[in-house]
Amino acid sequence: MNENTENTRPRLFIDADACPVKAECERVAERHRIEMIMVSNGGIRPSRNPLIKIVIVPPEPDAADDWIAENARARDVIITNDIPLASRGIEIGARVLKANGQEFTEANIGNALAGREIAAHMREVTGEQGRNAAFTQKDRSKFSSALEVLVQAVLRG
Repeated sequence: MNENTENTRPRLFIDADACPVKAECERVAERHRIEMIMVSNGGIRPSRNPLIKIVIVPPEPDAADDWIAENARARDVIITNDIPLASRGIEIGARVLKANGQEFTEANIGNALAGREIAAHMREVTGEQGRNAAFTQKDRSKFSSALEVLVQAVLRG
């Protein structure tokens, strides 16, 4: 290992507020011995695992997203359902995965951003809120598999 290897080793950033797959992320980080950084505006228990770092940001809108976007770098992995954060991550060369196992990419982020705007407009016009389906064990399994494949790909370069 050269002296720069540790600085280029990927890290796993978790947009931890309302993230349903923190435990799955921890298992993958542990298996590959990569640093996991959970960013939240509070309510996250400290971990005894030396690979896990907890970052608490002010309870302002997008504070966690901003912190992640400012600290992540190319080859890092970001776990988020937040589409604007995903777009920012892609711009810096990070890999971005949703909690359902879907990867945000340059090829699909434009449609995701447009869909987000349309959904926001529809909520504004109709006053109705969307409903999210329950997160199942099958969803967890799909996410775990997708994260494992993604981390292995990033580690291979």
